[in-house]
Amino acid sequence: MTEIGIGLIGGGYMGKAHAVAYSAVGAVFGTALRPRLEMIAATSRESAERYAQAYGVRRAAGSWQEVVADPRVGAVVIASPQETHRVIAEAAFAAGKPVFCEKPLGASLEDARAMVAAAEASGQPNMIGFNYVRTPATQFVRQLLDEGAIGRVTWFRGEHTEDFLADPALPATWRTSGRANGTMGDLAPHPINCLLALMGPVEALSARIETVHATRPGPTGPVAVDNDDQAQMMLRFASGVMGHLFVSRVATGRKMGYAYEIHGTSGAIRFDQEDQNAVWLYRAEGPEATRGFTRILTGPAHPNYAAFCQGPGHGTGYQDQIIIEARDFLEAIATGRAVWPTFRDGLAVSTIIDTAFKAAEDGGWRAVPQG
Repeated sequence: MTEIGIGLIGGGYMGKAHAVAYSAVGAVFGTALRPRLEMIAATSRESAERYAQAYGVRRAAGSWQEVVADPRVGAVVIASPQETHRVIAEAAFAAGKPVFCEKPLGASLEDARAMVAAAEASGQPNMIGFNYVRTPATQFVRQLLDEGAIGRVTWFRGEHTEDFLADPALPATWRTSGRANGTMGDLAPHPINCLLALMGPVEALSARIETVHATRPGPTGPVAVDNDDQAQMMLRFASGVMGHLFVSRVATGRKMGYAYEIHGTSGAIRFDQEDQNAVWLYRAEGPEATRGFTRILTGPAHPNYAAFCQGPGHGTGYQDQIIIEARDFLEAIATGRAVWPTFRDGLAVSTIIDTAFKAAEDGGWRAVPQG
């Protein structure tokens, strides 16, 4: 058993999730490489010290540069705001350290391309954080599709819908300013990663992107919202299959609407993250009168489930997705083999987002650059 020091940059929502994951992953999966929470950096040394005490991290740092340079830090986990991702990743790769970066890869397509170049030039293991696609349920769906369980796929519909800004009376925040913080920068990367995993490359798309609530209350009066509340895309995959994606942060009533529906020539599949431990499978078999969707509850027979629980139907949760990510990153480091999704997979997501903005501007279809 070999230890590796983890340097965590960012201590908030995702910083805590990763700290918990690296504390638990060895026990859950029995990893050969055992992580040690070595150092954490945040917006100040004082906040880093608070996070270190709360999460069980050995040392607090005054800056992310300290974390990257420290010889006892063997791998870097970036959980800071997206505008910081590029500079931290480039420095970590230059220091010869593996990097795990939260989505999106950077604050722009230019950032994403530069980060892929730095990762591949360094030869270091690299991964991007798309946790929802790692539920046992969605991993099972990938197996079903690979096995041809619903025949030839003919249609895909995906969404990521939440309502945390549905109320127009909610005040302006950092989320309502800057393109990278809008729905296309914040929510859209997750379902785009999902559709790429399930359906393969997107060949072309058209898009509509809009701000539903143009202003929000501010300290001294209305403040203009300068990023998007919701967007939709029509998609043509390289396979020839057509599809649709809708993303929204103003979808009243939806809390975690990461959902998809896939139709095939001999069946269909439905999934909704608000019911993340179930897959709905329709098989076009038997008498018409008895056909219908079957709800399949995940259990030890499904990918990665048994490591958490031996009871079928007992379920896994959000934190467990992050633990699976940690297992995969440690495996990439231990074996030296790339584990999906890498930074290049993150670049594919950023490329689709950039293409969607361009398509929305000119109102037509746009080819999606590949590679």
